[in-house]
Amino acid sequence: MTRPIVGIIGNQHLLNDQYLAHAGGSMNSEAVAQVADCVPLLIPADPRYMAVEELLDACDGFLLTGGRPNVHPEEYGEVETAAHGAFDRARDAIALPLVRACVERGQPFFGVCRGFQEVNVAMGGSLYPEIRDLPGRMNHRMPPDGTQEEKFALRHMVEFSDNGPFHRLLGAREVMTNTLHGQGIKRAGARIIIDGFAPDGTPEATYVEGAPGFTMSVQWHPEWDAANDPVSRPLFTAFGDAVRRWAAARHMPGRRSA
Repeated sequence: MTRPIVGIIGNQHLLNDQYLAHAGGSMNSEAVAQVADCVPLLIPADPRYMAVEELLDACDGFLLTGGRPNVHPEEYGEVETAAHGAFDRARDAIALPLVRACVERGQPFFGVCRGFQEVNVAMGGSLYPEIRDLPGRMNHRMPPDGTQEEKFALRHMVEFSDNGPFHRLLGAREVMTNTLHGQGIKRAGARIIIDGFAPDGTPEATYVEGAPGFTMSVQWHPEWDAANDPVSRPLFTAFGDAVRRWAAARHMPGRRSA
């Protein structure tokens, strides 16, 4: 049986200071292939190469990955500052309308870190450029030193709403997660429900209210050790199940794509 396809939104990187490349972390592909049980397909997110409508037809679901570039503040009506960091406008041009189209169609997506922030901006929300500069907030950024295992280690608790979708899926009101981000939600977008918070009040888990498909997004990185982590595995498994349902429905005889 052919597995459904999950498009993995890639990031632009400059190799050796001159060669532009599109790339995605191998742990994203591993989580999609081994835990969600779908075919991972890396997408070079640039509107010069494809249209959102083509992606919707080519893929059954989407993983909106993390990445060093941030969503440009113009996308939520603010002026660019040095604190906003680096950007990838080509990814903005693909990912933001893709999120809105998936919400409307019911096509599944799973937002991770930058992807979590993209979903909020796509739905009309805004972001803080630097969480650690806010009064009472902790430093959520990746530790500058240490092994990869140490950088992705569990660092803080996330508390979910009682009987909300994350609580129901994970079977716990509180879980431990890693944290490797600088920005975070400032104003929630239309229909964005914040379903989980860090101890300092930073939003960590969201979904889109009333959306017919899978729209869960998290601020941490569940792709790390996804096959073994008790929080990551059910998230990717549920995402994979949603993608399979979408794929089965869209390929039913006589059914046309939305």
